[in-house]
Amino acid sequence: MEYATALDRAYDVLPETPREGGDRLQVPDPEGQTDGAFTRLTNLEAIAKALSRDADHLHRSIQRDLGTSGQFDGSTARYSGSFDIADFQAAIDAYVTEFVTCSECGLPDTRLVTEDGVDMLRCEACGAFRPVAKSSKQSSSTVTEDIESGRTYQVKITGTGRKGDGVAKKNGYTIFVSGAREGQVVDAYIESVSGDLAFARVA
Repeated sequence: MEYATALDRAYDVLPETPREGGDRLQVPDPEGQTDGAFTRLTNLEAIAKALSRDADHLHRSIQRDLGTSGQFDGSTARYSGSFDIADFQAAIDAYVTEFVTCSECGLPDTRLVTEDGVDMLRCEACGAFRPVAKSSKQSSSTVTEDIESGRTYQVKITGTGRKGDGVAKKNGYTIFVSGAREGQVVDAYIESVSGDLAFARVA
């Protein structure tokens, strides 16, 4: 058997390798609904299922990022205040970055496990693991200095959101930076702030 033919057959039996982590993660867009002084996230359970995460865990993380109180009845989540789809989308993106995506290979093939009392994110694709913050114990009180709209801050991009924006952490805020890539250090101009989420572009 010729070498080229043997090589082709070998490639044929190899499992298909995904091009990017985002290709493997199909997450429904959030569906919001205003209810007086509250805003409902009507498909939180479907989003959690797509992420292979506990719905209550996702709810607590969204509640933290929105800087508000809320309730989850097992299917629909309700949050105090007025929020739009972009607010929910940003909170979900932050959750994916922190609790789903492997920081080494970028794939979502991970599990949340507890080892010696520490929550760990273990990747079944590359074997990497890292500790994650416990969302149930975090709140807006962890913010040490306000991030303000209209100001520019130097940040290091440590992740990538679902929409391709760079993700950075500063002063307890999660900052989404349009036009930035993971590994860069950029000057981020803050366009808007919602709870402990900030939205920026490269200055």
